[in-house]
Amino acid sequence: MKAMLARARGLRERARQMSPAMQSLCWALAAGIQFSLLNTIARKMTLELPPMQAQFLRYLMGLLVMLPLVWRAGMRAFTPNGLGGQLWRGVVHTAGLMLWFSALPHIPLATMTALGFTTPIFIMVGAAWLLHEKISGARWVAALIGFSGVLVVVAPRLTLDGGFYTLVMLASSPVFAASFLITKALTKRDNSEVIVVWQSITVSLFTLPLALYQWQWPTPVQWMWFAIAGVFGSAGHYSLTQSYRMADISATQSVRFLDLIWASLLGLMVFGDVPSEWSLAGGLIIFASTFWITRREARPKR
Repeated sequence: MKAMLARARGLRERARQMSPAMQSLCWALAAGIQFSLLNTIARKMTLELPPMQAQFLRYLMGLLVMLPLVWRAGMRAFTPNGLGGQLWRGVVHTAGLMLWFSALPHIPLATMTALGFTTPIFIMVGAAWLLHEKISGARWVAALIGFSGVLVVVAPRLTLDGGFYTLVMLASSPVFAASFLITKALTKRDNSEVIVVWQSITVSLFTLPLALYQWQWPTPVQWMWFAIAGVFGSAGHYSLTQSYRMADISATQSVRFLDLIWASLLGLMVFGDVPSEWSLAGGLIIFASTFWITRREARPKR
């Protein structure tokens, strides 16, 4: 027991000694793993229930997971510094989710994740244009190499029957990028817990009418899966918000390309989706770009 406590203290000390950029990358890596598990559950639920209902229940359960924190700290602690920004973020994120959940039952998990890798490109462009972040040439190179890997994965998919839903999923990427840029702006005035709670509140409210239109009562097992999804979703958004708080949003995007590895493994284990040779080739390209930029960001600044 003493050895375990000593090891935990050592890990905390080592984490504190990391540069803010590396801590941000670690938070982004944790978010990627959590979202991969969440996406697996979400796809399973959209195969059993209407997609809009699955979307609503996923965020409703995420809100219920956060309620003990709200109860303990008091609602005043979760009052945002400006409700308008939280509402706008909810509207934009809901729009992206409507596209994403509509396409989710028709696309393999690995392909869905690969399509999501276009979001970092839109985020980097938006961060430079709207947030005036200085983006190094190395980050652009890593993003473009990673994006070329995405094209290797996605291009064969466009010729299949799921080509339409592939484009629908792709259309969600710039919308999510706008949502994440709003999140970055909100971190300057609200803490991570407030942002995650209000995201769950706004998305739940905006998607409720769509869920009621096609409502089917979930089974007890399905309720359990939605509860687990709520935990992963809230934890993932908290980790992502912490990542955005600690460094420029563009600095964290390269590590997202590792999500393809998690999605491929989970898709194989849960749905029997065997990654094609194109997926494996694109994944290697993506991994190479991620490994290179992560090593580069880990070097101390002179």
